[in-house]
Amino acid sequence: MALEITKDLLENVKELIQHQKDTALSEVFSDIHYADIAEVLDELSFEDAVYIIRLLDSETTSDVLMEVDEEVREKVFEQLSAKEIAEEVNELDTDDAADVIAELPEERKQDVIQKIEDREHAKEIVELLRYAEDSAGGLMAKELVKVNENWNVLTCVKKMRQQAEEVTRVHSIYVVDDEGKLKGRLSLKDLLMASTRAKISDVYIPKVDFVHVHDDAEDVANIMRKYDLEAIPVVDELGVLVGRITIDDIVDVIKEEAEKDYQLAAGITQDVDSEDSILQLTKARLPWLFLGLIGGIGAARIMGFFEGALEENAILFMFTPLIAAMAGNVGVQSSAIIVQGLANDDVKGSVTNRLLKEMSLAAVNGLVLAIILFFFIWVWKGDMTIASAISSSLFAVIIVAGLVGTFIPLFLDKKGIDPAIATGPFITTSNDIFGILIYFWIAKMIIGF
Repeated sequence: MALEITKDLLENVKELIQHQKDTALSEVFSDIHYADIAEVLDELSFEDAVYIIRLLDSETTSDVLMEVDEEVREKVFEQLSAKEIAEEVNELDTDDAADVIAELPEERKQDVIQKIEDREHAKEIVELLRYAEDSAGGLMAKELVKVNENWNVLTCVKKMRQQAEEVTRVHSIYVVDDEGKLKGRLSLKDLLMASTRAKISDVYIPKVDFVHVHDDAEDVANIMRKYDLEAIPVVDELGVLVGRITIDDIVDVIKEEAEKDYQLAAGITQDVDSEDSILQLTKARLPWLFLGLIGGIGAARIMGFFEGALEENAILFMFTPLIAAMAGNVGVQSSAIIVQGLANDDVKGSVTNRLLKEMSLAAVNGLVLAIILFFFIWVWKGDMTIASAISSSLFAVIIVAGLVGTFIPLFLDKKGIDPAIATGPFITTSNDIFGILIYFWIAKMIIGF
């Protein structure tokens, strides 16, 4: 829905709510996608949002609640009884239902589960709640279409029709044995072309990608991205097919990981947003700001050791910000590329080869920039010695910054630490200190102070 239409719709909805024209409101929302309804609710006051939610049918409400902001959903559930929440949960797929119930306070979870009318649905939700949120089991839905390898095609089609009634979208047809173990997948084309008396074991495809219930969600996302999968089956420790993960859940994982990495790169250590309290935002930001303060003090101390040289050669002081900035920028560039490669599983080969490649790249960039800086200072000040000292320092600083920016993410990844932490203040601060130290050390060697 275009933003202009949303604004018009919003004004219309507010007017209808004010005059309590329920029938007209129902007609307005009857032809609108649930994601657009959620967008409208996010713009309304909380009281008006609850008014609309109570007006919608259960199926639409359940879909809308999965799209609205988490804080809005939490407030809505506070206004609903356990029975009303259970009615909404009953309309959701098991994965979404488990996500909703997991957000509830502990004392309400059991009440809601007990009031779900479909007891099989409730049982499957409870099973999903046992898995970690960031695991394949925590992502999967129980709804899927599976057939037994010993069935014939006629029986298979009959059973598929029965199962398809419970599945919103059929991505794949999975084949299992008598114990429920995943054997392969069934092509719809092969099924249509086969004789009605043919056995599924004669027509199914044994090659199928799958994940285990305890696999990390990020690993699942990488597998689905690599093989362009819309859905992937999930098996337990015995190889029994227990669920499937669809692409919409993986998109959410990728989005969450990107947001987390972006915050880490910006020096924010906790998952926060702009609506959080000042205390929460302070806790998330202060640690890295403190690190930046320590780094700045360290750089100031280094400059203090060369105070006499600065008095004799004031031009060195003038180019100190440039050296520090270039060190930070190069380090962030190098680390960002490595972190992106690690996230996409594109970083191949040995660490040594990667460092040599980065050193070569930094050398080329550093040489070009150093030559430009050399001629600028020479023309400006007419002093070849000073120009050589500053440009040589820049060349060395860029190489070191590139190596540091490459090595630290690789090192953190090997130690099981999120390498995204290396793309922000950590790299910038460390390279500022290294840059200043190298700058004055090389300048001292060339100028001789």
